[in-house]
Amino acid sequence: MFTGIITALGTVRAIQPLGGGPKGDKDMRLVIAAPWPDTADIALGASIACSGCCLTAVDLRTDSFAVDASAETLACTTLGTWTVGTQVNLERSLKVGDELGGHIVSGHVDGVGKTISKTPENGSIRWRFQVPMGLARFIAAKGSITIDGVSLTVNDVQGDTFGVNIIPHTASVTRFGTLKPGDAVNIEIDMLARYVARLAETHLAETR
Repeated sequence: MFTGIITALGTVRAIQPLGGGPKGDKDMRLVIAAPWPDTADIALGASIACSGCCLTAVDLRTDSFAVDASAETLACTTLGTWTVGTQVNLERSLKVGDELGGHIVSGHVDGVGKTISKTPENGSIRWRFQVPMGLARFIAAKGSITIDGVSLTVNDVQGDTFGVNIIPHTASVTRFGTLKPGDAVNIEIDMLARYVARLAETHLAETR
């Protein structure tokens, strides 16, 4: 579990194919350089959220770690578009007693959204994103959402698009500093919204 509070901005250092699947799909090993003081205190097998996608550390070096991503993960997230040099939002898994600064994030990406626009608004930037309609129904104004692993508050919703505001600090310590319209982003809807919707659907089906 995570909170959506990014603790480091990493960079993809290497991408290594791991073999072909039945359709020729390949899993990939991603080596990510991390600016943490030392990765030695990260346990082998630990979970690390990489731009919102929960991945397992399979190799550790002094200034980097490696994760394996399946062909399914590559196809259903933005990871399949990563190249050497891609910036990655990083968050290590939550420990009991840690401060809950964002909201409960599972690291299970629900879908890929598209960056529509960025507009200066007072001292921040209003970003607008488009998501598949299947996800749009879970997004509500003043609710929580995770974009590339960043916990954010939804400011407005219009159909299949929504807006959030990014303050300068967030832009300086996350990939939002280099994000641009047209870029794809990993979306995780609020876990509470998911279960509330499921309960409502179940109740409606039972009353028919």
